[in-house]
Amino acid sequence: MAAQKINEAHEHMAKAEKCLKTSLTKWKPDYDSAASEYAKAAVCFKNAKQYEQAKDAYLKEAEYHTENKTLFHAAKAIEQAGMMMKEQKKMPEAIQYIEKACMMYMENGTPDTAAMALDRAGKLIEPINLEKAVDLYQKAAGVFENEDRLRQAVELLGKASRLLVRLKRLDEAAVAVQKEKNMYKEIENFPMCFKKTTAQVLIHLHRGDYVAADKCVRESYSLPGYSGSEDCVAMETLLQGYDEQDEDQVYRVCNSPLLKYMDNDYAKLAISLRVPGGGGKKKKAAAAPEGGAGGASAAVEDEDDYEGGLC
Repeated sequence: MAAQKINEAHEHMAKAEKCLKTSLTKWKPDYDSAASEYAKAAVCFKNAKQYEQAKDAYLKEAEYHTENKTLFHAAKAIEQAGMMMKEQKKMPEAIQYIEKACMMYMENGTPDTAAMALDRAGKLIEPINLEKAVDLYQKAAGVFENEDRLRQAVELLGKASRLLVRLKRLDEAAVAVQKEKNMYKEIENFPMCFKKTTAQVLIHLHRGDYVAADKCVRESYSLPGYSGSEDCVAMETLLQGYDEQDEDQVYRVCNSPLLKYMDNDYAKLAISLRVPGGGGKKKKAAAAPEGGAGGASAAVEDEDDYEGGLC
């Protein structure tokens, strides 16, 4: 089966080369047909799991689409070449091809396709390179923002913010979450603004900046429905406990369902938060009732790599 597919691929490539030949009656190469034959060859190689040859065929397809001034199809072929690199576990090369394709999509006037490709690239690289994933998600968000597609933009910004927290780049995370909050306010998704305020408070307290955390809550009072909400009361209680160095109060808020069931990266910030000058919470967790805060105790133990590192 594989051998048959490889033979088919070579037949398509031979046909492509014929399309490129000129003669007395054919003055110009037939780039469109050549690109089509290389596309068929690439699929044959791919089906035969000959990914390096498939990649080369896709790049040839892209070359002739470019000659034919069909940039969108050229970009699609380059993106496929990137996926062939992914099949070979060559992620940095895969991302390079996808980024090149995105530039061509932009040049072609199809920014939405570019942003979606950047998002896909971010997902591919995230398991092995968080920094690059942040960069790709932020670029994709920027493209959507320029197109006034704020819902898509803010979703991608959220991915970048969470990864910045995971990377402990908290100053940048604070800026990114503020931008998210502004976008949610613009599209009038106020419940998400409340959640972003909570995320901001946790980030700022880990940065050791109580004033900035307090300011975020005060600014949120102007959001419809925030004052007196569950999110608001929790943050006021947390800030009061933090300011008064009341470990029990901080621990209760940080291990409440409201915070424990946030996105994982923010939940980790909550359970690893320490009061300045406090002695940690593990001894308090031991006395907690089963089921609720006791589960959080185990989570704190699991997150030893956060201990002291984010405060």
